[in-house]
Amino acid sequence: MAMGAGAAKGRGRRRRAPMAEINVTPMVDVMLVLLIIFMVAAPLLVTGVSVDLPQTAAKALPSDNEPISVTIDRAGQRSIGSELLGEAAFDTRLQALKEARPDARVVIRADASLPYGQVAALLADVTGVGFTKVALVNRPVTIEEAPAG
Repeated sequence: MAMGAGAAKGRGRRRRAPMAEINVTPMVDVMLVLLIIFMVAAPLLVTGVSVDLPQTAAKALPSDNEPISVTIDRAGQRSIGSELLGEAAFDTRLQALKEARPDARVVIRADASLPYGQVAALLADVTGVGFTKVALVNRPVTIEEAPAG
């Protein structure tokens, strides 16, 4: 009889115990999709004119808002952001930016092969418009490239 009682219990509908594990498969799927999206989108976010920046051991400046990027390339052509401008258009655009953003920071990116005079002339033009927060961009020195001493 004892066996019969246990068998009667087993014939009825079984209830499943609640699952205690977390199903991470949907989360992994979403993370992989986001990873692919960011891998594709990241190279598109880098814009500007390609220049060979000089190397220094200076620390990066703290940033509070988006600075105005002024670039002079190896050929001496000037641009603001990614917009390549002639001499007259450059001055006009710089003046318009000063009126629109009077307290903006300006970063100057100059090719390392340029003579100092061209970089100084660009710096004079930027400060001549009235910008007071001006910085020169450089490429940090790695440990392998650091001079001995």
